[in-house]
Amino acid sequence: MPLDAKEVRRRRSSSLVYTEPPESLEQLSDQAALPNLNAQWVNAKGAWVIHFVLIALGKILFDIIPGVSQETSWTLTNISYVAGSYLMFHYVRGVPFDFNSGAYDNLNMWEQIDNGDQYTPAKKFLLMVPIGLFLLSTHYTRYDLTYFIINTLATLAVVIPKLPAAHRLRISFFSPPPDDA
Repeated sequence: MPLDAKEVRRRRSSSLVYTEPPESLEQLSDQAALPNLNAQWVNAKGAWVIHFVLIALGKILFDIIPGVSQETSWTLTNISYVAGSYLMFHYVRGVPFDFNSGAYDNLNMWEQIDNGDQYTPAKKFLLMVPIGLFLLSTHYTRYDLTYFIINTLATLAVVIPKLPAAHRLRISFFSPPPDDA
């Protein structure tokens, strides 16, 4: 008994990794129509300083917790900064404001910064901060193997998505990738 075209369903891809398709002409037009306030702040005065302030506040917070050693404090500071950075720049897609008709709904913030251009001053800075924090945290943990592995894995988790090879590349653990239409 032959099946109707409506009854035949395509199977979802079983791959966890997929590439986001390029924007349509309408999306590109919408992106060019208005400035992207979601990603412009990274080039504003003081935007780079806030990273150091957040790192210092995190370090102070972990230092005042009783029973936390300096090694653990540096590692927790690194993990906290990296987790926040990953969540903010690589996990959340779209724009939290409703002013651009969904033009950036399929792009994460890292892909929105400087219109997706690679190796701009802002992107270089945002790539160097987790690397610098990794170097500080491994130095102050006295290169202990356990802390070194934890800090390395945490830093790689946020540095790899920033590389050009990972541009528009998605890893979906919690939601299935979109159907190939």
